[in-house]
Amino acid sequence: MSRSRSRPRALVTGASSGIGAAYAERLARDGYDVVLVARRRERLEELAEQLRRETDTHAEVMVADLTNAGALAQVEARVAGDEALALLVNNAGFGGYRPFTMVEPEVVDDLVNIHIRAVARLTRAALPGMVHRGAGGVINVASLLALSGPMPPNPFPHRATYAGAKAFMVTFSQALAGELVGTGVSVQVCLPGLVATEFHTVQGIDMSQRPRMTADDVVAASLAAFARGEVTCIPALEDTSLLERLTESQRTVLACAFIPTLARRYQSGTA
Repeated sequence: MSRSRSRPRALVTGASSGIGAAYAERLARDGYDVVLVARRRERLEELAEQLRRETDTHAEVMVADLTNAGALAQVEARVAGDEALALLVNNAGFGGYRPFTMVEPEVVDDLVNIHIRAVARLTRAALPGMVHRGAGGVINVASLLALSGPMPPNPFPHRATYAGAKAFMVTFSQALAGELVGTGVSVQVCLPGLVATEFHTVQGIDMSQRPRMTADDVVAASLAAFARGEVTCIPALEDTSLLERLTESQRTVLACAFIPTLARRYQSGTA
């Protein structure tokens, strides 16, 4: 196959399996060259070879553990220096599900580093060039668990740090999308639910009896939403008015609470 040098490029983190691999495969079919970022070289090389064989893409492999500051800096430099970069997909992550008092401090650090620091730093590296070119986009893959804070740990997993980090991704993406209005650059946050990948399996969780969406369907929803200009994509949500009501509730709370007067229930002597 002949290769065009005018193809746009997408960089996908966590590309060695699951949703990340599905993004890479779909984007390659859609006409993107791809940069595949993850820790497992063998998996990345296999995927890159498959994409080269099946599509007209140029697939580049970049082995990096994004919880490591040095490795993250290398990917940042690759992102910042890429004038053909049209799309950044921040997908890398892991669950680390355990009661918070039992999670190793190093795991807490890794969860924060990969879901917050890496997402913010890579997005920061990508955006100046995209804004200068007047085109491009960032997709951040969060989770429905970002909305699960008030829910008990049963039937949901113990997830305080993971869900908190994913909630950062939601607010970060929504606020950033507002900053970028009129620049030609788009930001989306995608909140999948249960997906048929190895995400839970590697944590020793048997999900074989639970209905799960395919990674391909998550990606199809995300890219369709991206094309429609939707900032928040929930692939399985049929009634989008629920999301609109959630947004309106947030606006109402902000409007009602953004005053310098203490609520009566907190005033001294109030029962």
